Amino acid sequence: MPLVPSLFIDGHWVAAAAGASREIRNPFDQSPVATVDEAGAEDTECAIAAARQAFDHGPWPSTPAVQRGALLSAVADLLVRDRADVAKAESLDTGKRLVESEYDVDDVVRVFRYYGGLAGDAAGRVVDTGNPNAISRVVYEPVGVCGLITPWNYPLLQASWKVAPALAAGNTFVLKPSELTPSTAILLMRLLTEAGLPAGVANLVLGAGPQAGAPLADSPLVDLVSFTGGLTTGKRVMAAAAGTVKKVALELGGKNPNIVFADTDLDAALDNALTAVFLHSGQVCSAGARLLVEDSLHDSFVTELASRADRIRLGGPFDPQAETGTLISAAHQAKIEAYVAGAVAEGAKVVCGGRVPDEPELKAGFFYRPTILDGCVATMGCVQDESFGPVLTVERFTDEDDAVRIANDTVYGLAGAVWTSDASKAQRMAGRLRHGTIWINDYHPYLPQAEWGGFKQSGVGRELGPTGLDEYREAKHIYQNINPAPSRWFGDFGDKDR
Repeated sequence: MPLVPSLFIDGHWVAAAAGASREIRNPFDQSPVATVDEAGAEDTECAIAAARQAFDHGPWPSTPAVQRGALLSAVADLLVRDRADVAKAESLDTGKRLVESEYDVDDVVRVFRYYGGLAGDAAGRVVDTGNPNAISRVVYEPVGVCGLITPWNYPLLQASWKVAPALAAGNTFVLKPSELTPSTAILLMRLLTEAGLPAGVANLVLGAGPQAGAPLADSPLVDLVSFTGGLTTGKRVMAAAAGTVKKVALELGGKNPNIVFADTDLDAALDNALTAVFLHSGQVCSAGARLLVEDSLHDSFVTELASRADRIRLGGPFDPQAETGTLISAAHQAKIEAYVAGAVAEGAKVVCGGRVPDEPELKAGFFYRPTILDGCVATMGCVQDESFGPVLTVERFTDEDDAVRIANDTVYGLAGAVWTSDASKAQRMAGRLRHGTIWINDYHPYLPQAEWGGFKQSGVGRELGPTGLDEYREAKHIYQNINPAPSRWFGDFGDKDR
């Protein structure tokens, strides 16, 4: 495919300085999607300089908050207009089913609408000094230039989580999406420009992290770096940012416990356990990839869960019969294969999946069968390490204390869920779990207005509110579904002959 300049710097589409490019291919069938520029450090430094100039001398930081909010709302309207094209681009890059990409675009619209409305609400506050001759106020100002680094699993949604609040607050930014999934970031820049964003406020560099992304953490011209991705890279970003003591926001994934008590609604718990881990082939940072089941329920629950997982239909992004799609790359497929092999070597038992599918129509794609590993304990690497694939580990517990001990035995603390019909038990568990989001009798609902981030090594640097205590406390989002029901994402499993 012909190379069209695809770096967006200071309001212009430009080619990479070194002339490097990358071919983007659909992970389902390896068909070419696009050829894009591959930025180097020189390109990123130019983008940073443009964002710095736009912040220090441009109109955006001093634009009235209501006007900033109106622009974000306009972007939401444009996304609604272009929903079909944006969703298709997302599916071509990721191999994700089109229906999932459509849902993702809808979520992105909600994000831009939410921050569009929020922009004018954070004007500041008055502090009572106790002195009638003094006035004290707290005002909120933009941080400055933001370096935004996003992953490949939810390319546009993850970008929106960073871009929308950055713009709402009056910042300028350089966005560096995953080199594997750049298409919707390109579309977003076009929509921001169409909505009237001044030149230099939004900048886009494409390419690999060590070349295109590293300057965002290193540069003294960048005031904040926000990174979503793997723990190892996140540590490098944090270390690099320390050199200039810039603000850091990290979301680094998790190994999220999905805890099922014997007194729960079993059909809802079974159905949601599938969705929790096998949605988007497990390539979700908050995936419920660690299932904890009460002893008395374990055998029957795992047997039925494996039966349902075995019947999940794999397919391409535009296959209406598919229930989940491909992995992102050959390298990631090989990582999942090695992960499962290592789990078996540790003593885990494969009760379903555990292999690359052999159907001819799936051969060209990077697929892996939904896999359940039973007989796992917290000391195993497969329980502690994030697979980021369609692999579920199963552990047993005896009571509440045992469940809490096992669930908290991880370096991560992003998300988790509790399934029980006992409301008091649910609240006790939610209070004791050291994870940033706890769902009760549900899994995966996302609200842009709620806190999102993790305890421990799952993330740092969230904006939590106006009080000085926030540097010394964690925020936890507890979401309770008072009427749990099966999501039926993977079909009606009441029909045993499917």
